[in-house]
Amino acid sequence: MPQTYTVGSRSLFVTITAWIFIVVAAFTALSAVVQNAAAGSLTAGMQAAPGLPLVSQLLIAYLPWVVGATLALSLTTLVAAVGLLMRLDWARRVFIGLLVVAIVANLAGLWLQHEVMQSLVSSTLSRAPLPPQAVEVFGGFVTASRVMATLVTLGACALLVWVIRRLMSPMIRQEFA
Repeated sequence: MPQTYTVGSRSLFVTITAWIFIVVAAFTALSAVVQNAAAGSLTAGMQAAPGLPLVSQLLIAYLPWVVGATLALSLTTLVAAVGLLMRLDWARRVFIGLLVVAIVANLAGLWLQHEVMQSLVSSTLSRAPLPPQAVEVFGGFVTASRVMATLVTLGACALLVWVIRRLMSPMIRQEFA
């Protein structure tokens, strides 16, 4: 049986997805602007602290670049989401590309989370000698937080893959023709 599509119908999925990302991108852009204003004073004050772990020093050194990239990506997402709401095909393609970038960034963030957690744990344990029972409990919390971070990240990536698949479906693509 042939599949027929109603010409001119607008799916609720695209509308809701566009509005969700418009709101999230607007808040992220606003947050990046505020962080950019505060980044200069933070990096100047933190560079004077010589006892920071290497990962923290690298994060502080690259903070203006990270905030700038966040601002650029959030503004691009905002424009693409508005275009998605207007059913522009270039916006759908750009939006799919941005979702792929978000998946890659989330998966790379797992490594960064692991490094930051390892840096915090090693600096905490080296400064404060703990009894063996407390070290075991502390290690359990660290393991639980790593597992939860991994599960949440993989769940978010799976959700983004689902959105990409829906945006690439023939019925949704037909809306943008």
